[in-house]
Amino acid sequence: MPYSVNGKRALITGGGSGIGLAFTTLLLSKGCNVLIVDLALRPEAQAVVDAHSTTTPRAVFHKTDVTVWSDLQSAFDRCNQEFGGLDIVGPGAGVFEPPWSNFWYPPGHALSKDAPDSNAYKQLEINVTHPIRATQMAIAAFLNPANSEDKASAQNPKRVVLTSSIAGQAFGLAFPIYFASKHAISGFTRSLGDLEGSLGIRVNAVAPGGVYTPMYTTEPHKGRLVDFEKDMWLTAEEVAIQMMRLLEDDDLPGGTILEVTKEPRVVPAWNNPGPKPEHTTISTMDVVMDEVYNELAKPGWGKV
Repeated sequence: MPYSVNGKRALITGGGSGIGLAFTTLLLSKGCNVLIVDLALRPEAQAVVDAHSTTTPRAVFHKTDVTVWSDLQSAFDRCNQEFGGLDIVGPGAGVFEPPWSNFWYPPGHALSKDAPDSNAYKQLEINVTHPIRATQMAIAAFLNPANSEDKASAQNPKRVVLTSSIAGQAFGLAFPIYFASKHAISGFTRSLGDLEGSLGIRVNAVAPGGVYTPMYTTEPHKGRLVDFEKDMWLTAEEVAIQMMRLLEDDDLPGGTILEVTKEPRVVPAWNNPGPKPEHTTISTMDVVMDEVYNELAKPGWGKV
């Protein structure tokens, strides 16, 4: 029987804006209840929650710092309280080489929030540790539901859809931590592919190219990268449609990495030709590279 999200229950981190909000909105439109997990809601996300607070399907907001595991667990608990269980998890919260957690602004730099004694990069906590831990929690919830009849199986399939990027097939001096984080998510996704056949839990990932989201209009550090006349950008809604395919399509099994550009394709595990160059170009990259080398030229770079 084809998988349908109608009547299902989803937990989406990063659902307060961007791709996560677009995915949330699409799920709701197809009859799926959604717990939006984020630090805050943009006005358009608040409007979605308000419009679905008393109707079916429902949208509920749960304030969460995804880098705090007890916060994440409280979100899973809230989903059980609100919806009586869980079917779909989308750990979509992420950041793109922000100045406050950035390889070129090391711990101790005036712009960095990564303290020299913190022993972690916040960007990696958000982009790698959070989705891995959320996936662990999802599998635990799927295998140990309050109602034993809701346990994951071939007859009662469950889903995790992660957010990678075409950066998971690429590399670049300007954004090394971000590139590393998306390679990690792609490898993690492929590693869990066999869970669908054995336990009925499909784990796969969307891997979009450049997506025009609110961060490009609200964060000057990101806005400097945007050139609509020269570069190819996706909308969050275009990505959400492909995420829905990962949930529902029989031909996109566990372990699939679905590249999303203007020409979506499944990324092969071996002998991958890579995305088309026109789908990966940032025409303002010279600006970023100048910033990198200007930082490295400063006396004592990286010294605390």
